[in-house]
Amino acid sequence: MTIYSNVQLSPGLMEMLLRRLGPHRLVQSVVPTASNLQVGQPDPAAREADVAWGQPAVDDILRNPRLRFIQLTTAGYDRYDRADLREAIHARGGALCNASSVYTEPCAEHVLCQMMAGARRLPDALRNQFADRRWPQVEIRSTSRLLVGQTVLIAGLGAIGQTLVELLTPFHMKIIATRRKPRGDEPVATYSQENLDALLPQADHVVNLLPGGAATKELFNATRFARMKRGAVFYNIGRGSTVDQPALIEAMHAGQLGGAYLDVTTPEPLPADHELWTTPNVFITPHSAGGFDQEFEAHIELLVRNLERFGKGEKLVDRVV
Repeated sequence: MTIYSNVQLSPGLMEMLLRRLGPHRLVQSVVPTASNLQVGQPDPAAREADVAWGQPAVDDILRNPRLRFIQLTTAGYDRYDRADLREAIHARGGALCNASSVYTEPCAEHVLCQMMAGARRLPDALRNQFADRRWPQVEIRSTSRLLVGQTVLIAGLGAIGQTLVELLTPFHMKIIATRRKPRGDEPVATYSQENLDALLPQADHVVNLLPGGAATKELFNATRFARMKRGAVFYNIGRGSTVDQPALIEAMHAGQLGGAYLDVTTPEPLPADHELWTTPNVFITPHSAGGFDQEFEAHIELLVRNLERFGKGEKLVDRVV
């Protein structure tokens, strides 16, 4: 098979990819994406391939009837979630997979890290270390908290959320969740998304793992921030578009929320003069929650595994279409 890639790889990773692909022919884009968060550009080479890996342009997928298997290098797939693209892939007997399994563990660990850091007041200690270098023992000790006994609400219980449940279990927290269509086999009490408003007042921690799209645009708005327990902490590892950022800033200034940990924002990169950077108790990581040192080795392994399964007609990992 001819495999098109617009993933920019180091020489060592390219050698690994070619070795793992075996007899398959690799066609590399002349305009590879430096980051898998970038939108791929139209490329004539993609219209001659049987497989696409990376972030192929939607038009290239639609216009190439040979292209039957697409392996994305992101967990999100908003721009590919289109009726015409789904119909085209189904008509070819093809499939499109995201890379959720690559990012499940790092994203869940990222939330756990943020949660523990806030409870133990690490941001306050670091601010002191990098500024006045006082010894605020009393104030930090007296405002530190235990996670034990607190309630976590996970909005969007998918693979990341279920791994987060596993990580939080030793802390004996109460964990509840929402998802679009609960199946009944979830590891914690899980409700449909329509129940979000009723659940928000119960939570000490609200973890937003929702994807982007019209259905979730600014879902976390002023009304929902007002419904949260005063002093609750908000985490966004989903998409920046799911949050009304001016409403979040207002809620933080009003003291409605005790903290906000944001790995995603609108826009990205967040401009240096954006108000979020200086909003009290807002802590920002640069869309790095999914990152880890073996990230692209994991992508290569996922591509190879799914290629083998696709060729044998077996169930694919992370299939979304």
